Amino acid sequence: MNNSGLVGLGGRQVLAAEILGGRQVGIRIDEETLSFFDPSSRELLRVRPNPLSGEEVRRLRGLRPAGPPPRPGVEPVRVQRRISTTGTIMVCRQVVSLGRTYAGQTVTAHVSDSTITVDLDGQVRVIRRTTDIPVRNVKANKPHGAPYVV
Repeated sequence: MNNSGLVGLGGRQVLAAEILGGRQVGIRIDEETLSFFDPSSRELLRVRPNPLSGEEVRRLRGLRPAGPPPRPGVEPVRVQRRISTTGTIMVCRQVVSLGRTYAGQTVTAHVSDSTITVDLDGQVRVIRRTTDIPVRNVKANKPHGAPYVV
């Protein structure tokens, strides 16, 4: 997989996820879906629609028997977010209010299936998730107007 999270399958570029960029992954090809998983632990990382036809799958080289299906991860995903000037962060398209006094700070949030836990000034805030959208970005955005660092 390249650094952008793309993988080449049957002459096509398939987006696994930007969050997985540069990581070694296994791919289970089912009729309707592609399951991307960690080869050592078989933890499911991402599921995408399968763009390949049955004939294209049969022409792929290096295929092996699929083995047991990958298992979903149970640990929360750790992400960083920069608190906006209005005192909010956005995680999985859910707005979380933390307070204007924290504007500009970068916080760490732990995202599980049912909660978002934010570490802020030694306090832990637990917020119930209202969306089921997966995590797409792990790192916080740089502040507007900040110079690029190479």
